Amino acid sequence: MFNTALVALDLSPAESPMLACLGEIGALGVKRLILLHVVEVGYVKGVEYGHEDEIAERLERHAEGLRGAGFEVVTEVRDSGVVAEAVLQAAGEHGADLIVIGSRGQTMLGGLFLGSVAREVLRRSPLPVRLEWIEASGEEGAETCARARPGGLRRLMLATDFSPHAQGAEAVAVGLAPRAELVDLVHVMTPQESARYTRWPVMVRAALDSIAEEVTAAGGRAETHVLTGADPAEDIARHARAREADLIVVGKHGQGWLESVLIGSTAAALCEIARRPVLTVPLRAEGA
Repeated sequence: MFNTALVALDLSPAESPMLACLGEIGALGVKRLILLHVVEVGYVKGVEYGHEDEIAERLERHAEGLRGAGFEVVTEVRDSGVVAEAVLQAAGEHGADLIVIGSRGQTMLGGLFLGSVAREVLRRSPLPVRLEWIEASGEEGAETCARARPGGLRRLMLATDFSPHAQGAEAVAVGLAPRAELVDLVHVMTPQESARYTRWPVMVRAALDSIAEEVTAAGGRAETHVLTGADPAEDIARHARAREADLIVVGKHGQGWLESVLIGSTAAALCEIARRPVLTVPLRAEGA
């Protein structure tokens, strides 16, 4: 489904777990990786400025291991005053059809809080973005990328509200279906929807069944799930944990001047609380 993934690395403690889990994105069809680090520059130069050659050597060492795993790998170091903008520009120049980025900031309550770069990339990207969860492993000072289970893509979950913004995510989920053992198709029925449309439950079932038929036609296997609740992101995250989903696919808003202000409240909230990889997909996704 995807061929080239740009992987944004920040040389933080999150770097090692990100690299350790990159082999799993081969389940998405990725064969070529772009390892990118952006040195942030501005009025005050950061500590990395002037050490670009050392960083490039570090990326090349990482690349050798990934090449041994069968990936074609390109490395690049860029200087930029706006890191997210440099990530998106590099993705376009390298012909990437997927961006992979991690987030490891913690809120006061101990949960994930998207860093500013990750949030901006998610908001502005015209490409699908896979957000990797980086969390403490239980060992002091150690971190790992969160997984339901190691070993690639077994259970895929598509969360859809059937809006135009979900069409790209639906197409990607159908395209990935043959690579997964099972695709869970999920819609959260809110009280507002139920009050607005008396036949909405019937319509929801019919819409999910229609997507399930597409999954089957593509060579996959699907199950449909209608959830009820007032907080779709929380309900989806809870269901993903119960179903041990390896990846959640969700649509994001388009790239119009108004729509690009945010990625959509459900998608944004899900990225904050999912505790597993989330793939956000714009309306017109590459490969969809």
